[in-house]
Amino acid sequence: MMVSLVGAGPGDKGLLTLKGAERISAADTVLYDRFVSADVLAMIPASAEKINVGKTAGSHPIPQEEINQLLLEKAQQGLNVVRLKGGDPFVFGRGGEELKLLAENNIPFEVIPGITSAIAGAAYAGIPITHREYASSFHVITGHGKNNENPNIDYEALVRTKGTLVFMMGVGAIEDICLGCIAGGINKGMPAAIVQNATTGMQRKFVGTVETLPQIARENNVESPAVIIIGNVCVLSGNYDWFSKKPLLGKEIIVARAKPGVSKLSNSLRELGCHVIEMPPAKIIPDTSPGCYLEKAVADIDSYKWLVFTSSTGVAVFFDYLIEIGFDFRLLHHLKIACVGTETEKELGLRGIKAAFCPQEYNGAALAEGLISLVENSDRLLIARAKDGAEDLTRILADSNIAFDDIAIYKQWRSPGMIEGINTNIAAFTSSSSVEWFVQSVSNTNINAICIGGRTAKAAKSYGMTVHISAEATVNSMVNKIMELYAHE
Repeated sequence: MMVSLVGAGPGDKGLLTLKGAERISAADTVLYDRFVSADVLAMIPASAEKINVGKTAGSHPIPQEEINQLLLEKAQQGLNVVRLKGGDPFVFGRGGEELKLLAENNIPFEVIPGITSAIAGAAYAGIPITHREYASSFHVITGHGKNNENPNIDYEALVRTKGTLVFMMGVGAIEDICLGCIAGGINKGMPAAIVQNATTGMQRKFVGTVETLPQIARENNVESPAVIIIGNVCVLSGNYDWFSKKPLLGKEIIVARAKPGVSKLSNSLRELGCHVIEMPPAKIIPDTSPGCYLEKAVADIDSYKWLVFTSSTGVAVFFDYLIEIGFDFRLLHHLKIACVGTETEKELGLRGIKAAFCPQEYNGAALAEGLISLVENSDRLLIARAKDGAEDLTRILADSNIAFDDIAIYKQWRSPGMIEGINTNIAAFTSSSSVEWFVQSVSNTNINAICIGGRTAKAAKSYGMTVHISAEATVNSMVNKIMELYAHE
């Protein structure tokens, strides 16, 4: 039993601390705020209870006292509880309030700091929050007082520090903040900036002066979350703004996940500044119960000459099952292995196995055509793959009178759901199954579909999508196609 107050950071999941990620992965229950990014929320285990306790200015669906009580109750049930807070728990995050009830009831707790947007927002806008030639200190101030009252800020004292001033939660009060600084003695021409959605693919930055910043924010419809930065260091933003040079900054794309784990496509797009909306992958359910097809096939393994895999998941399920039943791997010495796809090859390699055949084209038809020239008349194949796999592989083998057993060793299950509030019409698909899942989860399929291959493209076309096929069946090629599509917008 432990309650962990975890700072989720400003949005970029790469800025979440390693310890924070560890606590999230081990959580039984997670209470999270509105400003925790979707990328960080996706790290919560599927088995964990997720409770949204997010608040907006003037709207507290779950009062703070109730949040405090929830933390206590969940901990008293013997659970590992994570209180996931945007930014840092102790930087205007009410972390201190949430610990009070825990401490009074002798509940063990810990605080895991997070990177606050007060610093990260400036860094991602190219603004060094301190600089020997401009400012030797910085000061973080809330622009939002208790019970929606204006905070009692001594602007004269702040201005006298001659440091960088960072106001958080101050979008709604930006006029009062800037007027307060001017009344406190700051020069009207003092450089100032506002950064919205800092560190994410939807980041926007606007630079002006203390006098002009409120109007700039209004004209550009700046909304929270945003940080206001006031000080001479803001003049450096034009020279040091590395993040705005990302070629896909401000662009949004849906990535329909094909399998669990880290999405290389999503990560590659994020590195280019893209805002990625990930649809969660299917849950893999191995079919390895007593009496299953795999059990019967393994019992008759001597009758096969080839073992064929069409996915890395199939490799993992097959060999994990053999380990679970205590199978002697030496009994596989007579088998030749065929597979399709680089990820499948890599999964085999992790188990010390090199495929005897893997086609250059990553599809079932190419796998079948290659096997036709390699398989001898008496050879029998064992194809271990997902339920409802592509028909090309088995159809071509059957037409060539090649003997095989096609067994389903796992199935993919996705919980129903609807994705709303998406502002993009571009989605990336790495499998036909991800197309099917996407169609079940959205109300509009009139989109541009970036597809990794012909079978995926065929599925997308069947739903009326405008299809763009990557030149090669690789993540890099898909990224290039996405870049090309955005360049012609």
